[in-house]
Amino acid sequence: MSSTTAGSVAPPRVETPFRRFASEFAESRLALFGLALFTLIALVAIFAPWIAPQNPYDLAQLDIMDGRLEPGSVGGADFTYWLGTDDQGRDMLSGIMYGLRISLLVGAGSAVIACLVGASLGMIAAYAGGRTDSLIMRLVDLQLSFPAILAALMILAFLGKGILNVVIALVVVEWAYYARTVRGSALVERRREYIEAAQCLALPTRRIIFRHLLPNCLPPLIVVATMQVARAIALEATLSFLGLGVPITEPSLGLLIANGYEYMLSGKYWISFYPGIALLVTIVSINLVGDQLRDVLNPRLKR
Repeated sequence: MSSTTAGSVAPPRVETPFRRFASEFAESRLALFGLALFTLIALVAIFAPWIAPQNPYDLAQLDIMDGRLEPGSVGGADFTYWLGTDDQGRDMLSGIMYGLRISLLVGAGSAVIACLVGASLGMIAAYAGGRTDSLIMRLVDLQLSFPAILAALMILAFLGKGILNVVIALVVVEWAYYARTVRGSALVERRREYIEAAQCLALPTRRIIFRHLLPNCLPPLIVVATMQVARAIALEATLSFLGLGVPITEPSLGLLIANGYEYMLSGKYWISFYPGIALLVTIVSINLVGDQLRDVLNPRLKR
């Protein structure tokens, strides 16, 4: 009897760091809503070529006679435009789906590259110290002293339009945030015993920095990266709205908003309104996730 009872007792559940992180993250319903919303937006952007009613890049599918139709209107080919059309007859729903692809690609791509560059320079500055630290941090201070939009405008005025040029401009204006964040965390971790032990073992400097020091600086880096993705998307939309972002043949959400700006006062609100709503929802969803990540990964903010 006792052996049967003992055999039926389930083993204790081991709480791994990932389970603890997931449970703490799930405490916020807003964060879960933001994560689900952003996942839906990302899936729509990824599968846009298969689920979009129209290819807005294919000129053969556009009919200028269907230009500026109201939401819910039926076009010449008995095609229903649920969100209306722009001045070129492009379906706004399809344009938003494809525009999300460009905005997310530019935002996430620039954030990843800027994170790699900034984190590497921040780690090197913290570990090397001395003149190397002073030189890198003076470059960071110089970069942060310029308004991001102004620096990006100057870079694009020199490089010209294009997705690659926009990514380069965003990387230049974003890397300093990662460098400063990583350096602050690395300065604290550099005094830990495990770093001293690695140095006593005569491990290569590159291995100490990227195999031992960097993983312990990831929590604040993840939070900054999440916020910078939303910031990069907003900045790219601003640049495209001003006419210095992506080309007209591959419109992002910012360019879609710019295309309908001149019609706002004439009652044709949908050309700018719906892309603006899509941009707002995307940024808000990312910020909701980033706020909860900040609370979970920063022990000082825990209640």
